Amino acid sequence: MRNARHWLSAAVPVTAAFLSLYFAVSAAWIPLKAELAQWLMERSWRESLAGGMPRPPWPWADTSVAAELGVPAHDVSLLVLRGNSGRNLAFGPVLVDSTTGSQDIVINGHRDTHFRFLRELQIGDRLRLSDRDGDRWYAVGELEVVDSRRYEMIVDGTAERLSLVTCYPFDSPVAGGPLRYVVTAYPLREGASTKRR
Repeated sequence: MRNARHWLSAAVPVTAAFLSLYFAVSAAWIPLKAELAQWLMERSWRESLAGGMPRPPWPWADTSVAAELGVPAHDVSLLVLRGNSGRNLAFGPVLVDSTTGSQDIVINGHRDTHFRFLRELQIGDRLRLSDRDGDRWYAVGELEVVDSRRYEMIVDGTAERLSLVTCYPFDSPVAGGPLRYVVTAYPLREGASTKRR
């Protein structure tokens, strides 16, 4: 009986330490995976801009880079993937499928990794979206929190805007939820677009 208590009293702190380490590594893995993916995506993006066809960032990927999103005032540069799926969202922001080839562009991203910078944006901040056709510049015009149960983002093929969407609130310990933070930016005109050579 004494030996059982001794082993039990030794096992509890060891188990607690192991679980703490496990949860710490698990929590660190998501941001680490997101950063590693951006590096691999950068390599494939540069190769495709140099004249190659868009290619997957890693051999088993079923996606490729659609564009690069830059926010110079906040030192942000992110590669945006094709295919609006949860799997792709783990690696970077994603272009909403129905907006591919449209002037009304919607990009989704996770609030705790790639799109955590959205909380810092202010009206008037400039955004750059670069693809194989060149650069387009936008200015933030609206910042709003919406309830996804009552709000439907309608893609309008005639509208020119860039919408960045993430879950809200930013500091919530629980992922998901019905609230979304939506940043809407509108095109800048004078000398703001440059064609890629």
